[in-house]
Amino acid sequence: MVKFLPLKQAVAENLNNGDTVAFEGFTHLIPTAAAHEAIRQGFRDLTLIRMTPDLIYDQMIGMGMAKKIVFSYVGNPGVGLLRRARDAIENGFPRSIEIEEHSHAGMANAYEAGAAGLPCAVFRGYRGAGLAAVNLNIKSVTCPFTGEVLAAVPSIRPDVTFIHAQKADRKGNVLVEGIVGIQKEAVLAAKRAVVTVEEVVDNFDDLHPNLTVLPRWTIAAISVVPGGSHPSYAHGYYARDNAAYLEWDEIAADRDKFQAWMQANVIEKSADDFAARVEHLRKAA
Repeated sequence: MVKFLPLKQAVAENLNNGDTVAFEGFTHLIPTAAAHEAIRQGFRDLTLIRMTPDLIYDQMIGMGMAKKIVFSYVGNPGVGLLRRARDAIENGFPRSIEIEEHSHAGMANAYEAGAAGLPCAVFRGYRGAGLAAVNLNIKSVTCPFTGEVLAAVPSIRPDVTFIHAQKADRKGNVLVEGIVGIQKEAVLAAKRAVVTVEEVVDNFDDLHPNLTVLPRWTIAAISVVPGGSHPSYAHGYYARDNAAYLEWDEIAADRDKFQAWMQANVIEKSADDFAARVEHLRKAA
């Protein structure tokens, strides 16, 4: 049964050292507050899964939390490199990490397969690409009906998935509006799911029935964290903080500057800080 919990408790009860964990959100609704709470609690040896690792995974990798990342794009959106991830991959700092690279289509299909309880995803993909040469989890299968050679990848089945969403109702159902990305499938594929939301409302009775709603039985815990996806945006609530993405490139370029920023802006902060961060962005949403 879903529980409404403070974020600190929700993370502590659902994430463990050594877990395979997805922090998903595509373009907006990136679960930054949840990632920061995981950093504060100091989890180690995580396998981090995310279609587009951006600032939160750069931060988690830089803090030595990851032993492996599974991804389809590594970069600071609109800016360039993830410098802490690159330092770990190229120089083993602060620790060496294993990488498993896929295409967006491969990751999306793997989540779909995980949500359906299937062992693998089969799809048309990777033709003419070199990823199969460096990723042994990309295989090929022959369709028994047509003879067509198709790509196959293992399904993604996280121990826990974290997402951010706009609303939960008082029963624990969750509403996702705007770009949905792979959040729904990432939740359904996981053993446990934790959702941070902007607000709790009485019900969704006045909303269109085809909006994305995750039923309460798919979720372990909900935490109310207004602003919890900053610096990404939350459709209908606040705009993207483009300046923060630009600033991150300079912060992450220097190991000492990175550590100082993380101490001041993550370790010594709490989830309550996020609402203040987005106040100036709400008018632009």
